[in-house]
Amino acid sequence: MSFEVRNLRKSYGEKTVVNGLSFKMDGPGVYALLGTNGAGKTTSIRMMLGMLKRDSGEVLWNGAEMQPEKMNIGYLAEERGLYPKYTLLDQLLYFAKLKGVSRGKAMEKIKYWSERLQLDEYIFPPKNAKGRPVKSMRAEQLSKGNQQKVQLMAALLSDPEFVVLDEPMSGLDPVNTDLFKEVIRDEIAKDKYVIMSSHQMPTIEEFCSDIIIMNRGNVVLQGNLNEIKKSYGRVNLYVKCEQPIDNLIAQSGLTIIEQTPAETQIRVTGEDQAMEFLKVLLANGITVIRFDLREPSLHEIFVEKVGAGNEEQ
Repeated sequence: MSFEVRNLRKSYGEKTVVNGLSFKMDGPGVYALLGTNGAGKTTSIRMMLGMLKRDSGEVLWNGAEMQPEKMNIGYLAEERGLYPKYTLLDQLLYFAKLKGVSRGKAMEKIKYWSERLQLDEYIFPPKNAKGRPVKSMRAEQLSKGNQQKVQLMAALLSDPEFVVLDEPMSGLDPVNTDLFKEVIRDEIAKDKYVIMSSHQMPTIEEFCSDIIIMNRGNVVLQGNLNEIKKSYGRVNLYVKCEQPIDNLIAQSGLTIIEQTPAETQIRVTGEDQAMEFLKVLLANGITVIRFDLREPSLHEIFVEKVGAGNEEQ
């Protein structure tokens, strides 16, 4: 199986919001769409899923035109879509029915995911003091994070082969972020095709092998994340010393990128320049606690490509 997007385009009047997006997944894995506000990520996702008409381009599944309505797709949208006045159980059964999941199978899945996502008390509350059943809670009674967990459950109830996660960790606390990550890892282990859009660069680095960075509708960087980082070289030097070293950094003609109580980040041209600076430190009797030469982070690459002033929070 394969998933491919060819020359996807979308305009509103004279404004082009997606300009020739193309990429291919030859096998299961995670592909990341990154970009600033208004870059065209969500518009691209909606065109891929047939929710928005594209001006031109193709979306192919296994070499043929993709027909989302006939596929088993799980979609966690950036804009949350629960019905606030309806009970969680009724909504989940309804969403499962839309995906062709029988009521009996849906109940099995809902019970599994309610335990996995720690939503039991909201979906299957204990009986009241008189021993009578209590209705499932309404969506409006849940916190934003728990509503997000319910929507992730809805996206996965049908055990989809193709999963789209648009800002899956947005607004989650650290505990629930880790819970979401565990679920995503499990979905990846099942050899599923996953498209992920996120502003959390460490999360993208953790899960995604291939990325696209978009800016104002255009693709500004694309490819395998490891290869992209290697192309920059190991130019970020992280140093922690017991004594002040700012004067030695300046004397060596190096530039401080960032300085915190924990470490100093310095830009170097490569390993040779880093080793020369280490010699300078040792020759001056500096006690080196940490000396770590790395490739640039995805965060740094992102800012370079779209501009610090445009970066989303």
